[in-house]
Order: sequence, then C-alpha cells, then structure tokens
Amino acid sequence: MQDFPLKYAKRTLLASLVIVGMGFSVLFPILSPMGREMGLTEFQITSIIAASSLMVFISAPIWGRLSDVWGRKRVMLIGLFGFTLGTVIFNTVLTAGLNGWLIGMPLYLTLIAARLLHAGMMSATMPASTAYMADITDLSNRTKGMGATGAANNLGSIIGPAMAGLAVISLLTPLWMMAVLAFLNGLFILKFLPEPPKQLVARKRPRMRYTDPRIMPFIVVGVLMFMGFALVQQTMGFRFQDALGLSAGETARSFGFAMMLSAGCSLIAQGLIVQRLELAPFTLLKLAIPLLIVAFTLMALYETLFMLTVAMMILGFGMGLAGPGFMAGASLAVSSEEQGAVAGVAGSCGPLGFTIGPLIGGFMYQIDPVMPYYFAAGVYCVLLIFMQWIGKKVTVHED
Repeated sequence: MQDFPLKYAKRTLLASLVIVGMGFSVLFPILSPMGREMGLTEFQITSIIAASSLMVFISAPIWGRLSDVWGRKRVMLIGLFGFTLGTVIFNTVLTAGLNGWLIGMPLYLTLIAARLLHAGMMSATMPASTAYMADITDLSNRTKGMGATGAANNLGSIIGPAMAGLAVISLLTPLWMMAVLAFLNGLFILKFLPEPPKQLVARKRPRMRYTDPRIMPFIVVGVLMFMGFALVQQTMGFRFQDALGLSAGETARSFGFAMMLSAGCSLIAQGLIVQRLELAPFTLLKLAIPLLIVAFTLMALYETLFMLTVAMMILGFGMGLAGPGFMAGASLAVSSEEQGAVAGVAGSCGPLGFTIGPLIGGFMYQIDPVMPYYFAAGVYCVLLIFMQWIGKKVTVHED
C-alpha cells in the first residue's frame, strides 16, 4: 500500500470523473427542447431517459461485481470507450430525427434502442470508479473519499450543462463534443491510471441483494431520493420553456445555465460541509431532505427565471449533501471484499430512480405543469417522517 502512488491515482481518477460528469449532464438541458423539435411528446422524451436508466439499473451491479474480478481499470475502460461508441450511435439517430429522415414511432423506438445500447456500456464506469475509491481509502476517510468522487462528478456536471451554450451552433454540437472528450478520457485512463494493488481487489465475486439488511435503509432512501430528483430534473426543461416562453435554443441555454449553477451549489456543499465536517452519512441525508422539499415547492409556486434558477440552486445544494451521504453509508456498511458489489447495487439506485421518476414526471406534466413538483415534495415529506425509523437500521461494518 505504501508503494502504491495513492495521491497520483486519486487525482487521475477524479480528473476522469469530471469528464464522466460532463457526459451525463450535457444531455439534460438539450433533450427536452430537441425532442419537441422532432415532434415527440413530453412523455416520450422523458421515457427515453427512463429506458436508459432502467438499463443502467440492470447493468451497474453486474459491472460492479465484474470489477472485483477483472479489475477496476479494465471495467472503467469498457465504460468509457462504450460511452464514446454509444454517443456516436445516439447522435446519429438524433441527426436523422432532426432532419426528418426518421419520424414518428420509428424515430422514437430507434432512439430508445440507441440509448439502451449506450446506457448498457457507459454504466460500467461509475461502479468501478466508486469501488476504486473505496479500495484506496480506509474507514476513517471513506466518506471524504466518496465526497471527492461526487465533487469531481459534480464539477463535470457544472461544465456539461455549460456546454449547452454550443447549441447556438447546432443542438447536437455539445453531444458530438462529448463523444470526442469521452474517447480522450479513455485514452487518459489507459495511459495514466494504475490498477489498485491486487490485495485490495477482492478475488471473489460476492453477490449483494437489494434486501441485504446492512444496506437496505440506504437503498430505500436512495431510490426515493433519486426518483424525486429525476422527476424534477427531467421536466424542468419543459418548465423553463413553457413558463418563460423560450425557443428550443434559448431553453437549452437558460436551463443549461441553471443546471450549471445547481451543480456549482452541489460542489460547494460537498467542499464546505462533506469534506470539512465530520458528519455521519445519515446525518447528511437528514440535512438534505428538507432543502429538497423547499426546492420542489418553489418550482411549483413560481414561473420567473430568477425563482426557477434559485430553486435549481437549492436542489443542487441538497443533492450535494445527500449523494455522498448515501454512497458512503452503503460503502461503510459492508466489508472491503464487497466494495465492488455494493458500489454496483448502490450505484443502481440512481438509475432506478431515473427510471421511475421521468415516467411519472412526464405523465404528470402533460396533465398539469406544476403537478410533478408538488408530488416530489410530498414524497420527500413522507421520507422525512420515516427518516428516524430508517436511521435506526444503519450499522457500520468493522473490517
């Protein structure tokens, strides 16, 4: 362990996660207005995200376990180069839709298929990266390590939506840029990131169930938390466009800027609170949930650019506390030999939430534009009420 270039590995890992964060976030401010340009309904647009998230939910635990056997670096590379290939395929289908070469149901189904392929490959990166960080941190700094990975991912989430400004060239320009950056990121990992020491990587492939009592409290919280977050995030592009009367390009830029500020607040929360204060993972969750309830309520009540942006910033700050608390808590609850498995299971809670949330949000938005945000606030109120009971189930594993 002492001969392992720990600081070098962390910096390389975190630098790569910045680009991964960009790749995940750059699509969100673009897909809503672009989908409408192609004649898709709000439910169809959000269901594209839901379908790809379901694929990540299925694939992430598998990739997490495989990283225990094949090694973290190899699985990360599969995810990064798969992300590149999937982005090229998805962008090609989008080009066909925007130019009218594919329309209607054939376009919709082809987009679904392209995103399923894309998601299945790119889902390898995050569980392997999270398990890598767990490999090179101990119990005393695990929460900070997970916070650092979240901070790097959120830094990418700041830059990603900012790239939506390239939509002034074309709506697809930011996505094509990400295909190039993802490929370069893969080459960077291949060249510079060392594999963790073999003694830190489990030789077995332990399976972990979502019902495992050690992590079950975090699974419940994680799925509900990400469901509400996804429900809101995947409909806010419509909210910005409709409430403010914006064009597709203006929506991409305005919502992209709001997402950039949201991710910036998330980064501040992780840097000032998660990294500097010794707070237990579940304490972070208890602080985050009331903030998220406030954010959802503001989204429902106001229709001005300023207030919608403020709501997005509060949302980002709350998720900046909740994300590291959720991941660190699940990691601390199991042994070192199970880090890849728990990273896959815990990492799939976000995709499961992003499978359910957008479907509910898209359906509700077509009925009433404010319904998704009141619903999300209600879900989080219920979660807050039951937080005390759930917290009693939390334990820390001692290796």
